[in-house]
Amino acid sequence: MESDGRVYRGAEAAFRSLSPVHRWPRWIYESVPGAAAVANVSYRFIAGHRSFFSLITRLLWGARIERSSSILVRWLFLRGLGAVYLIAFLSLGSQISGLAGSSGIMPAHQVMAAVEQNLRDADWDRYRLEPTFCWWRADDGFLSFQCVAGAILSGLLILGVAPGPILVLLWLLYLSLATICPLFLGYQWDNLLLETGLVAIFVAPWSLWPRLRYDAGPSGLAWWLLRWLLFRLMFASGCVKLMSRDPAWEGLMALTVHYETQPLPTWIGWYAHQLPLWIQKASCAAMFATELAIPFLIFLPRRARFVAFWAFVGLQAAIALTGNYTFFNLLAVLLCLPLLDDQAVRRFFSQRSQPSSPPPARIPIRGHGIARIGRCLRPIAVYLFAFVVLVISSVQLTSMLGARLSRESPWVKLYQWCAPLRSINSYGLFAVMTMTRPEIIVEGSDDGQNWTAYEFKHKPGDVRRAPDFVAPHQPRLDWQMWFAALGDVHNNPWLVNFCGHLLQGKTEVLALVERNPFPQKPPRYIRAVLYQYHFTNFEERRRTGAWWRREFKGIYCPPLSLSGKAPQ
Repeated sequence: MESDGRVYRGAEAAFRSLSPVHRWPRWIYESVPGAAAVANVSYRFIAGHRSFFSLITRLLWGARIERSSSILVRWLFLRGLGAVYLIAFLSLGSQISGLAGSSGIMPAHQVMAAVEQNLRDADWDRYRLEPTFCWWRADDGFLSFQCVAGAILSGLLILGVAPGPILVLLWLLYLSLATICPLFLGYQWDNLLLETGLVAIFVAPWSLWPRLRYDAGPSGLAWWLLRWLLFRLMFASGCVKLMSRDPAWEGLMALTVHYETQPLPTWIGWYAHQLPLWIQKASCAAMFATELAIPFLIFLPRRARFVAFWAFVGLQAAIALTGNYTFFNLLAVLLCLPLLDDQAVRRFFSQRSQPSSPPPARIPIRGHGIARIGRCLRPIAVYLFAFVVLVISSVQLTSMLGARLSRESPWVKLYQWCAPLRSINSYGLFAVMTMTRPEIIVEGSDDGQNWTAYEFKHKPGDVRRAPDFVAPHQPRLDWQMWFAALGDVHNNPWLVNFCGHLLQGKTEVLALVERNPFPQKPPRYIRAVLYQYHFTNFEERRRTGAWWRREFKGIYCPPLSLSGKAPQ
């Protein structure tokens, strides 16, 4: 009954009771033709079968069906994101001089010189096409400064200081480094971190020091965008495997070679490779179920989302145990947190730190016009951002599923305009399974006859060295060597640069390898040879102590020297 004495029944009464919080159901009921009739029939049917639908409600929502807040979950998410950013900046900072410094493999100042030449007529649009702070400076000190600044800002985010502004700066810094060093920061998890960081800007509170107890919680739409990102990440990962029509995936045989041929396996991956065929096939089928079916639970009530949470976490744990995928697994698990709610995590927080229920209403303060304007503009910004994300991600998903869109379409043009920001992405790893493991071994020689190998820090080389755990750190040179082995030296000119730096004894580049066999002076010649690597089995390892066996395949890069003369 309303305050004016009018009485409502059935579906209309239910929609009116919801209208203080959710107005759209009542608007549909009253405005959409036929909606009232359908709602009334559905209401009577459900009312006639209350026991059954009550059981369904308890299964999907649990004992409490009221909407739970996400204040505590957001607190965990933002600090977890700060930790991932910290890992990414520290890991990159330890390698940036050898990768992109003035004496590095792909010097940033040379990259910027080429960019400036290509975009000399682009005016201000150059900053969108190549979004990097290195337009200002591209020297070694500034590259290191960006990594150090990112690490410091990540620590402030973990502490909860000014999350909104800090996230803007972190996103800009990582985008800057990814733009200036595209060869070594072009991986899917780099893009995923940029997209997660951008969405988090709209999720985070914008006060200087947010107090958890008086937090009003994240925007529902921005929170939903995180779930949408997780859906795209998982669902696309399964789709690309099926859409590729790769026999290894269609026959559920991919895992019989994956542990051996992936970029940086772990010693647990060696043992996983020895598992019987039926377990490999069952594991592959379970992976497809997790990536193709479970993602739809993301949009269902809380208990269904909890099932998705544990399924995704289990998948990421299995991946992390058998392979080194840098901070990707941590970031993927972090994206699973929005599937939870405060009821699920409340027991991990002290009673004093938990938000009041309901959160106190914000009282407008006179004289704070800028703050009031900010509170008005932020919802508009969230809606505009959500529109752009949905349009671009829909273009990506439909293209992945085989649809062809005109390049003149405004939606395709919007996607192309935003592409340089690398923050609304398509996803999907290992669409086509790598069935063999070619491995590049770099060797040096003083006489052109006797060759000694450089040992990398983590990629396979010495067959007796066990595969190790290195994640969440990413040895980016080791990773890039795996990709180079799948092609030839003509498609990987950076490897020639790398060999040239070894000939010159550049300390920044030598710091990227584990063992330099020429500590006194650089060798006269450098070459790269190609081997085929295979995991040994239990009997071979017991007999030889080797984790790998290998066969020589040929010369990958012929001998190089500073004089330009080939060895006799």
